[in-house]
Amino acid sequence: MNADLISFLMGSGVGLVLALTGAGGGILAVPLLVFGLHLSLVQAAPVGLLAVGIASALGALLGLREGLVRYRAAAIIGITGMLVAPLGVQLAHQLPNAPLTVAFAFVLAWVALRSLKQARALAQAAPTTAEQTAPVRCKLCQIDPTRGKLRLVTPCVLALAGTGALSGLLSGLLGVGGGFVIVPMMAAISNVTMKGIVATSLAVISLVSIGGVAGAISQDAVNWQIALPFAAGASVALLAGRRLGKRLAGARLQQAFGVTAAIVAVLLLLRGLGLLHM
Repeated sequence: MNADLISFLMGSGVGLVLALTGAGGGILAVPLLVFGLHLSLVQAAPVGLLAVGIASALGALLGLREGLVRYRAAAIIGITGMLVAPLGVQLAHQLPNAPLTVAFAFVLAWVALRSLKQARALAQAAPTTAEQTAPVRCKLCQIDPTRGKLRLVTPCVLALAGTGALSGLLSGLLGVGGGFVIVPMMAAISNVTMKGIVATSLAVISLVSIGGVAGAISQDAVNWQIALPFAAGASVALLAGRRLGKRLAGARLQQAFGVTAAIVAVLLLLRGLGLLHM
């Protein structure tokens, strides 16, 4: 099969996951490139990041049009992530491929475990309306009921900036979008609806990806022959996946993603330890 077509199809898988979950597309992009096109982790990271960034930007624009993106929170997380992402790129080029692959496997295993737990929680939860706001508990970032905007008090801003720094570091280091960090962190610190969190996550990923991709381009580390069809596939699938997502159950999606991520994590760990060559 033609390499461009393979790259496009793999990118489509990433875009579909991104559309359905708002997170996780980036974490699967790099393993797909490693196993599908036999790239090293350092070679695959900027390709995956470029594709996820472009696809996320499309999703974020649609979210903005629907009024779902918390743009002030996205700006704080995104700008912090953009500043930290180049540091991750530099670290990636200084670390050997094998330990970097093992580290990626452990991160992916954590994502898989969290997704499976979330799937169980969704399956047991009582049905709620999509527009219902999360219960108001002791959250650092609260929505002002009179204005409908987040109250950006100091603890909230610090928590959002910390989220951006972590997602930016992982973005540059491993070539992931950071959605698997942003979505659970925003759910933990704010009472924004899940629809709003997913849309805001996509906006942040698009911003954070700029920093990581810029760092990779400055080091001439982007394989454009693979990156362009991969990004095109991710963008097309994200647009199609938004429609499909309205018909699929959240618990089933999270469960399928968790199982897939766990399998890929094991394969990556075996590869990083030199026990698997594929």
